[in-house]
Amino acid sequence: MPAKKKETGEQSFEEALHRLEAIVESLERGDVPLEESIRLYEEGIAVSKYCAKKLNQAELTLKRLARDTEGNFTLLDEDSHE
Repeated sequence: MPAKKKETGEQSFEEALHRLEAIVESLERGDVPLEESIRLYEEGIAVSKYCAKKLNQAELTLKRLARDTEGNFTLLDEDSHE
């Protein structure tokens, strides 16, 4: 029996993206039984949401980065409007 996969929340973005790509490839081949296709589709939706959440978090972090007078990046407080 294969080792149990990590839960989506424990995966890195890259691991989740690779899993999503594998799911899409399996579904596109069309050689997966209906029940397995449904399970893969549901897993794909969950992994897709996880990836979107990670990307949104990264975007928010980047938006909060600012350069100081020496050209170094610093992370602004959430309340800062600079």
